[in-house]
Amino acid sequence: MKSSSDGNSFKLAIVLVEPQGALNIGSVCRAMLNFGFADLRLVNPQVDHLSYDARLMAVKAASVLESARVFDSLEAALSDCVLSFGTTRRFGRYREGLLHPDEAAEMLVPIAENDMTALVFGREDRGLFTSELDLCQHFITIPTDENLPSMNLAQSVALCVYEVSRAQGRAAGRTHGRKQLASNENLESMFQHMRQSLMNIGYLDPQNPDHILRSFRRMFSRSGLNDREVRILRGLFNQIDLYTGQKKTRRMEKEDND
Repeated sequence: MKSSSDGNSFKLAIVLVEPQGALNIGSVCRAMLNFGFADLRLVNPQVDHLSYDARLMAVKAASVLESARVFDSLEAALSDCVLSFGTTRRFGRYREGLLHPDEAAEMLVPIAENDMTALVFGREDRGLFTSELDLCQHFITIPTDENLPSMNLAQSVALCVYEVSRAQGRAAGRTHGRKQLASNENLESMFQHMRQSLMNIGYLDPQNPDHILRSFRRMFSRSGLNDREVRILRGLFNQIDLYTGQKKTRRMEKEDND
């Protein structure tokens, strides 16, 4: 679990101020657990957060729902936080420097590795009051279309925790499904092997072997080879070397040494 209140993991709290819908609270729990977060704080919830409807939407995230802490005020909910981000759709005089969720996530992640942080979400119908935003150091706004600018509470939470999870991945060097490309050293070693193997079978012109090889370089550069793919290609060149007598199998090498 990425987030908890025990001080042993990523320190992020999701704070809902006076949430009005049990279904929304349950959906928030599910979104949180989807991305590995579990510290939910509720400020004066207007419904029973442990009701059937909340549990219905939480599905397998009931543990987040059951461990949620309830506070009388936002100030109390944020008492252990060194950095908090309030979400808002209002653009007033004192709300310069509004951040998009991805920008806020980049700021939050390095702090949350050691100190408690929070994402604060307001009421479904009125959002956060100015006095509540005053308790937050930064403001987040989600760039929605002007025809329907207000997002559902659970959707807003899902989008923000998704961006935090992405920022965590980038900070940890994870590629989120993209290839981990082979190093230049491995690629050059493969190309030199390829060059010699293709020359041995007469595929490359000995007088100008790099002419065709450059085309192969461009093709492989476009595809972006990873280490496994480099090994597969080198296995092919090893087989070519065996058939041309340029390489011996391990069995042949053993027999020569006996």
